[in-house]
Amino acid sequence: MSAIKLRENLWSVGVLNPSLRVFDIVMESKYGTSYNAYLLTGEKNVLIETVHTDYFDEYLDNIRQVIPVEDVDYLIMNHNEPDHSGSVAKLMAVCPKLEIIATKAGKKHLQDITNLDLPCRTVAAGDTLDLGNRVLEFIPSPMLHWADSMFTWDKEGKTLFTCDFLGAHFCEPTMLDKNIHAKEAYEGEFAYYYAGIFGPFKPSVLAGLDKMPADVELVCPSHGPCLTETIGKAKELYRTWSTPAPKTQRTAFVVYASAYGCTRTLAEAAAKALEGEGYAVTTADVTVVPYAECVKLAHEADVLLVGSPTINRAAPKAVWDVLTSIDPINLKGKAAGAFGAYGWSGEAAPMLHTFLKGLRYAAPEAPFRVLFTPTQADLDAMAEYAKSVAALCTVPVDAPKSEGGKWVCSLCGYIYDPAEGDPAHGVAPGTPWEQVPSSWSCPLCGVDKEMFKKAE
Repeated sequence: MSAIKLRENLWSVGVLNPSLRVFDIVMESKYGTSYNAYLLTGEKNVLIETVHTDYFDEYLDNIRQVIPVEDVDYLIMNHNEPDHSGSVAKLMAVCPKLEIIATKAGKKHLQDITNLDLPCRTVAAGDTLDLGNRVLEFIPSPMLHWADSMFTWDKEGKTLFTCDFLGAHFCEPTMLDKNIHAKEAYEGEFAYYYAGIFGPFKPSVLAGLDKMPADVELVCPSHGPCLTETIGKAKELYRTWSTPAPKTQRTAFVVYASAYGCTRTLAEAAAKALEGEGYAVTTADVTVVPYAECVKLAHEADVLLVGSPTINRAAPKAVWDVLTSIDPINLKGKAAGAFGAYGWSGEAAPMLHTFLKGLRYAAPEAPFRVLFTPTQADLDAMAEYAKSVAALCTVPVDAPKSEGGKWVCSLCGYIYDPAEGDPAHGVAPGTPWEQVPSSWSCPLCGVDKEMFKKAE
């Protein structure tokens, strides 16, 4: 890819990697990726980001298509992961007088990555860089998706350099969203990139969106096409994906494998006990329910119970596959436990328990195990174990949305007033309508609760 003029005095000088199919071990890149970098020219010349070290020569050629590389005055590093900072050391060898600009955390990461004492100016919120023909403002945006992350705002050009934020692993040779032909493919990769990179940092995403200047016309990320006509849609999607849904009930996921039904019986006892504690409970046998669905449920659960038999002194691979796919970033307040039935040595449950504690779930001191077929006493103990795990959960829940006001029986006209309740039939004064038991019936005509409608 050659240098591409995006606007007056603004060039894309990054590199495409269309053949890449796996990014950073954990992400598929079906349409390759781009290592974006930008060059602002004028009285002072500024590079924003470098590229993966393997593509330094192409990067250097692109810069030289615009200006001699020795004429670059500054290098701004919005984020210092090696796919962005990999060429910094090589660039400094060519431009030893270059001044690097990064956040305080960015400077540390950069020096640890390069093992060099670099000429780096650290910036904080509100700091600026006067280039003569324009002034750049720095907007630290930590945890998007590293602690070092920041945006760089060119008010004159109404351009925001966001590094990974609003990016995608998608090769677009023109570097502009308006020129994408396979729009559905890009939209799918845009969503996949958000889920893999920013899904664990939703509060930070919302903070980052709020920091974006309202009059931005061009967003320049560090992967994928630059955004012009899709800025509004991209921001709306990020906000939708990052805004938590109201939570009025805690959730639990009991996931297990069972060779002969013994561990399954324990799982059923645990699920019943958790339902009794007011949890919305889902159970899944990892050999039946698809892996991706099990991982999704594990991520969402406030309480996770993992059950496994012991096969050859370990838990089977299907169980480990789910556990090793759990993202440990957002486990604050969540609780987990391990259980299983075994026949010989019973190592599986302790192994799983140790792993769960390593993820920093709140967990009891020990897992729960039984030898072969559970007795009724074992099932009762399993229920108590499940309750003990639930007791460790501190995930907050929202107060239920009140269906306040009075409700009227559609048959006889009886009016239920929450302030008065129905003490004669077990409903205390002050009981809102949604907390009236479903078994309650009209005290005058006896029809079911579902026959009531909200009073006007």
